[in-house]
Amino acid sequence: MPMILTFGITAVALACFVFEWLPADVTALSVMVVLMLLGLVTPEEGIAGFSNSATITVMAMFILSAGISRTGALQQASSWIIRWGGKQPGQQIFAMGAIAGPISGVINNTAVVSVFLPIIEDLCRQQRISVSKLLMPLSFATILGGMMTVVGTSTSVLASGLSAKLGYGEFSLFQFTAMGFIIFVLGLAYLVCVAPALLPDRKAPYDGFSQDYGLKDYVSEVVITPRSSLVGHSLKESQLQRRFDVDVLEVIRNGNRFPQPLADKILAAGDILMVRGGRQDLLKIRDSEGIEILPDVQFGQKSWQADLSSEVEGVAEVLVLSNSNLIGSTLKEIRFRQRYNTTVLAIRRGEELVRDRLGKVPLRFGDLLLVQGPKQSFVGLQTSRDLLVLEQRDLETLRADRANVAIGIGVGVVVLAAVTQVPILVSALAGVILMILTGCLKPGELYQAVRWDVIFLLACLIPLGTAMEKSGATQLIAQQLVSVGGELPSYWLLLFVFVLTSLLTSILSNSAAVILLLPVGVQVAQNLGLNPFTMMFVVTFAASNSFMTPIGYQTNTMIYGVGGYRFLDFVRVGGPLSLIMAIVTPALALWLYGL
Repeated sequence: MPMILTFGITAVALACFVFEWLPADVTALSVMVVLMLLGLVTPEEGIAGFSNSATITVMAMFILSAGISRTGALQQASSWIIRWGGKQPGQQIFAMGAIAGPISGVINNTAVVSVFLPIIEDLCRQQRISVSKLLMPLSFATILGGMMTVVGTSTSVLASGLSAKLGYGEFSLFQFTAMGFIIFVLGLAYLVCVAPALLPDRKAPYDGFSQDYGLKDYVSEVVITPRSSLVGHSLKESQLQRRFDVDVLEVIRNGNRFPQPLADKILAAGDILMVRGGRQDLLKIRDSEGIEILPDVQFGQKSWQADLSSEVEGVAEVLVLSNSNLIGSTLKEIRFRQRYNTTVLAIRRGEELVRDRLGKVPLRFGDLLLVQGPKQSFVGLQTSRDLLVLEQRDLETLRADRANVAIGIGVGVVVLAAVTQVPILVSALAGVILMILTGCLKPGELYQAVRWDVIFLLACLIPLGTAMEKSGATQLIAQQLVSVGGELPSYWLLLFVFVLTSLLTSILSNSAAVILLLPVGVQVAQNLGLNPFTMMFVVTFAASNSFMTPIGYQTNTMIYGVGGYRFLDFVRVGGPLSLIMAIVTPALALWLYGL
């Protein structure tokens, strides 16, 4: 019965992950609670994930990454990419990957992509090339680079913790660096030589926001007539923006433009309002409020952005980050316009483009918001930990004078763990303290730097692995794998495990795949007399083999909307790379670590 219940809980969790009935971390928390309620794990075992060394190490690495990012230390790499990138796609991808990949081996790759996104967008504007030609290689290069050290990804840290739990000790910092480096070089060679022909030219170079967001029919000019009921009232009093799905972006009076905030601006006859809204809403306003819709705004190459831009006004793209407090809330609920003094014109969500009823759309990780407002407000957005403005960050908002200190702390953490017996957990926590004491991070930023959804996902799924072992489910699955693949040569068995882990990673998450399959792989290795480390490394690398979907890995989700990609773009470019990894990784593991 315990085994049946464990398999049942796993199946329900699998369905929740696939159909996204609940956020992944909430699903994991529910799994933990149900396991304790049914007695499949003790309360102590149920909450053990929160004190697990892997969980704490991942949390510390998030904070260290934030400290390095917050000081602008990674911004210095932008000049190297521009200097070495040249004008050929292959050369640009090589320069970008050769810099961003190794950095991801010691810094969380989500933080690396956050810093490099605006840098790459700026490079594409300068070179007049589509961002879709470079952003997917950026994401893939950071995933590949993260495999070079144990702390490069949360998956590797978790695998190290599970290895210790299974009696094989934690991985050393550079235990699989040799295999990781070879795979990174092979992956980068594919991105440089093959990917440019497969990558889509999805966004026309420097095409402006109007065409990209389809705003021709959503930004219009209306004039207030003398008979209009709006005359003599402020926008706030008229409740125009509340009663209709429109946003007033500017008020133009006698050629003078009045920027945000406009809520208390008294309207007069002859005022021209530039508004965001659908035609149907404008027609309703015309009939009820007595306005006239001017002829279509001329959307030439630059005229639309010129209309909404000036010395004080601007338009920008803003990305919703993975640890954003805005996720799950609507623009109306968080009072976005009042909080940030900017107006959202449209939302791009992968292939989907949202322009109607924006105030009622719950925000998701990876959403790209097109915003308009005072340029001074963009400086405020640049300091936000919920959003990322896709233009190079003003160095005034960074602690640039602490950049070398942050880099020194990061290097010190790695060196201390590599050349001494100090565990990476201890050296990482020491680095966190130094980040605070040296002013690289403020105390209040400590908790905001952590991706709590990842921490809860790790901590709450660890008890599921415990339940699988206690109930005998792990041994049963291992026996079935042995019966199916026991007669296969070692390479083909490892290849089978690699493919199985990769598929589970695409369906669930990389952390869930490692928690469920690493103990199974070790059991298979024990039953067949194979090297358990060879099997563990294959499972660990397979769990990071997330190239075929935009939702399989956080960095892929980040660049999904920004690059204007479609779902099948990842299959076309990431599919061959995944196949190369599946063929090469088991062979490398056998060669480097033996049977």
